[in-house]
Amino acid sequence: MADHRAKALEYHEHPTPGKVSIKPTKPFTTAKDLSLAYTPGVAEPVREIHQNPENAYRFTNKGNLVGVVTDGSAVLGLGDVGALAGKPVMEGKAVLFKRFANIDVFDIEISAPSTEAFIETVANIAPTFGAINLEDIAAPKCFVVEERLRERLDIPVFHDDQHGTAVIVCAGLINALAIQGKRLQDAMIVILGAGAAGIATTRLLIAMGSKRENIILVDRRGVVHTGRTDVNIYKQAYAIDTPARTLSEALLGSDVFIGVSGPNLLSPEMLATMADRPIVFALSNPVPEIMPDVAMAARDDLILATGRSDFPNQVNNSLCFPFVFRGALNARAKRFDEKILIAAVHALAELAKEPVPKEVLDAYDLNELSFGKDYILPKQFDPRLVERIPPKVEEAVKQSSASFQLIL
Repeated sequence: MADHRAKALEYHEHPTPGKVSIKPTKPFTTAKDLSLAYTPGVAEPVREIHQNPENAYRFTNKGNLVGVVTDGSAVLGLGDVGALAGKPVMEGKAVLFKRFANIDVFDIEISAPSTEAFIETVANIAPTFGAINLEDIAAPKCFVVEERLRERLDIPVFHDDQHGTAVIVCAGLINALAIQGKRLQDAMIVILGAGAAGIATTRLLIAMGSKRENIILVDRRGVVHTGRTDVNIYKQAYAIDTPARTLSEALLGSDVFIGVSGPNLLSPEMLATMADRPIVFALSNPVPEIMPDVAMAARDDLILATGRSDFPNQVNNSLCFPFVFRGALNARAKRFDEKILIAAVHALAELAKEPVPKEVLDAYDLNELSFGKDYILPKQFDPRLVERIPPKVEEAVKQSSASFQLIL
């Protein structure tokens, strides 16, 4: 771990601090170039945009520029480290956007004294961008921020910790259920972690056909049931009438465990009480809710996924957000709604069933890889992702209404 820490710090510091930079997209080597890029030539696109704001998409990079915005209140597994300390993660998001979908990013770290001030800041800088990616903002603040910005802005706003996670989880889950011979509408699901990712995943699962009464949400104090009075309105929306009060009780006979919580919270004894052919998504990073070797020793009939790249079935947001944004930008979407998210879910799920190209095998040093218990989602470096997902998103944008439909 000490060696890895040193390498990570070296990577971020040298030869140039950070992970991103800006480069011109037009020639800029002569006096003529200068006269076009700046004064007097730059006045012409200014006039065009002043006459019609849509011309910003013709004459600036707005249509390919995403603002990745954070307050640093829920960074990775590190918690509330503050806006500035969150910058390396936001730069990392920028690299992923560019590498996988050729989208440019400005990372914006905001130290705001209140939720209102944060919202105002993002709203005031929004004209710069074609879309906003909210990142690493703690719940329940993240729900308020996203809702308010979606109401105010005419560009898509997407909180990746919510919807990116939900899309990937749902894509992996429908494939895992098919392999295990189960159906989403029948599956009994336990979700450990009732923050941004847990609630968004619950919402999307219901939109896709899961029964609300079949999903038990569990937070730090136990099952989110209708008798509790200590939960916020976002959790309360998914409270169900159940006798279960603890994670152990919730897991009895369940088909699916989805962990978006913390390390080592699922014990082998709990896993043993789940139904035949269970599915376990232990997504806490870097230490999952249960380690794969421990889980496999307890159950040899399960499908297991984690958030880590060193185990099969990595569930990672980078499979989603670059390509969903690429499609939204291409279509000049004004909003994200559940039709768009579900389109991405199915595109991802279907791609995993296709033969894996050699270049993907080479990237992961594998001889073979095929749809099954150890391969339920495509790999991050699969070049087909950018070919398949954006067109499905574009199609969904065209079919979709202008508002993001919440299931309450």
